[in-house]
Amino acid sequence: MDLSLLPKVDRVILALEGEDYNSLLLAESAREGVDRLRRQLLAGKFADAGRETLLELACAQTREIYGEKTTFSLRPVINATGVPLHTNLGRAPLAAEAVDTMAAVARGYCNLELSLATGKRGSRYNHVAELLTTLTGAEDAMVVNNNAAAVLLVLDTLAKGGEAIVSRGQLVEIGESFRIPDIMKKSGAELVEVGATNKTRLSDYQNAVTERTQMIMQVHPSNFKVIGFHESVPTAELVALAKPLGIPVMGDLGAGCLYPLAEQGVGEEPLVSRVVATGVDIVTCSGDKLLGGPQAGIILGRREYIAKIKKNPLTRALRVDKCTLAALEATLRIYRRGEEQRLVPVVSMLTAPLEELQAKAERLAQLLEEADPQHRLYTLRLREGCSESGGGSLPGVELPTCLVELTPLTASAQELMAQLRNGSCPLLAYIRAAKLLYAPRTISEADLAAAARATAEQAARLLR
Repeated sequence: MDLSLLPKVDRVILALEGEDYNSLLLAESAREGVDRLRRQLLAGKFADAGRETLLELACAQTREIYGEKTTFSLRPVINATGVPLHTNLGRAPLAAEAVDTMAAVARGYCNLELSLATGKRGSRYNHVAELLTTLTGAEDAMVVNNNAAAVLLVLDTLAKGGEAIVSRGQLVEIGESFRIPDIMKKSGAELVEVGATNKTRLSDYQNAVTERTQMIMQVHPSNFKVIGFHESVPTAELVALAKPLGIPVMGDLGAGCLYPLAEQGVGEEPLVSRVVATGVDIVTCSGDKLLGGPQAGIILGRREYIAKIKKNPLTRALRVDKCTLAALEATLRIYRRGEEQRLVPVVSMLTAPLEELQAKAERLAQLLEEADPQHRLYTLRLREGCSESGGGSLPGVELPTCLVELTPLTASAQELMAQLRNGSCPLLAYIRAAKLLYAPRTISEADLAAAARATAEQAARLLR
């Protein structure tokens, strides 16, 4: 191949200057586009192309690269996996009210640390503390950036330099090799393991208490389930043991459930308010799991302990910003009004009746058929299936659902899935037995048409 036929960068820029591009990004894209085309020529592609054809190819490469440079990396995705708390997809989608409140606060200034009543400096925690205490029955509350941070901060404040007793069966890994023993080590607390992996009795805790014991910690298994021959100690019994000794009891709930999902037949997750009612001194949980709010670590407990935690220098490093507080306050206000099942997306999705999911699956199938009127892109059928909650919550709970099963006719399921991921409207489904499965539980009504349109467009591209 004669590389002298390769167009100059300025020739490509001149050819595209009438297409309303940013001049700086256009120059960068043109250089990269010409360089990409050069590598393709050296690899033996376009061997018979003439000067004008190569110019057209270089312009096409430049347009593609320019599009990549001007497309946001963090983008909305249609979640067709049926997993409401999909960690890779950002976990809990926020309620519309939370999004609007967050946008209003982010758009300008706000009273983050100002009391409008007095005109004096206030605390950022005041915006959510009263809501949290009202909803859970705790004496006081504060918020940090996630639950791992909440656990670290509590241990660093209340157990640093002393011993913290934990059942061996509760030394869990939260995710990405982030384990309770590692958090304890980082906090400066000395871990004291008691009991066995599957059985821990009250006597195990009693025998482990020493003059160096600073805390008894109980970790709820929110991301795994123990079945068979096992035994654990109820929180109330630990409180009864520790209270006369002046030792605080901490309960790490992980997922943080404020809505009675168990009463709807969805798992057995304990309500935060019921755990607080046992008399436990400190409770920590997540804001972006079963609660359905923004990423946050919520710390609830006795006023004296919360006061100490607020004074810890780590609190400033782990504090949340105005947008998180705005979204969390709006979400909590929905709970306060008793409208969470209707307005908090995660609660709505987890409790959606099967009849509603079947109707949504039928609408999606109809839209997919309309998008492929000649039936040349895929075949469809409805089938039964199950979903998981995701996000390290409700382990072992299967949620019955209705699925749209799509068999691509233009390529493999893997190839179509790759196209859908990388399209202008990214979509994530899952693959079973060479078929794409769309679970309507996590597809909003507004996204049904977009999902069908994206599927037909990407399947048609593979037809060419």
